[in-house]
Amino acid sequence: MLGLFITGQFGLLDEMCPALRNPFQHSIFSLEHCFRGQKFEALGSNHLQNANAASGMAVHDDCKLKFLELKTKRTYRFIVYKIEEKQKQVVVEKLGEPTDSYEDFAASLPANDCRYAVYDFDFVTEENCQKSRIVFIAWSPDASRVRSKMIYASSKDRFKRELDGIQIELQATDPTEMGLDVIRSRSN
Repeated sequence: MLGLFITGQFGLLDEMCPALRNPFQHSIFSLEHCFRGQKFEALGSNHLQNANAASGMAVHDDCKLKFLELKTKRTYRFIVYKIEEKQKQVVVEKLGEPTDSYEDFAASLPANDCRYAVYDFDFVTEENCQKSRIVFIAWSPDASRVRSKMIYASSKDRFKRELDGIQIELQATDPTEMGLDVIRSRSN
């Protein structure tokens, strides 16, 4: 049986359109009729995705490349990512030098707009071993626009999947929720 699903807000397609119970007997016209003009793209032979869904935000290749450099070569201390709404993609906004401090990182996040960020946190364990953790932070300050909060929240999981190697995740609405003490406590 051909299982049809849609990501985002719709759930099972089968429940929305009875014509999909046996999709081989129905035309594209009947699908368009069921979804009243919604645009969909095929994802293989048995999946569909809403092309206009906010969670379908594209990820610029530079985001993945810079993250790989941070993870493997330790070229950067942190990376701040921004969603370009007009381009409908996540892009690199700022790169922190390896010598930059946590304060430099915190200062690079805007007080009134959302961002994604990755921070390479170095610490020493109780056994006196030098360790490092890669921290993903979803920055969503209270002063940011509601639309911005919604776009960042709905795109977060898709974006995080592109960054293989994240060890800690934080959701922060003010600097105290992502302080060094919070990161340190989550690193053990």
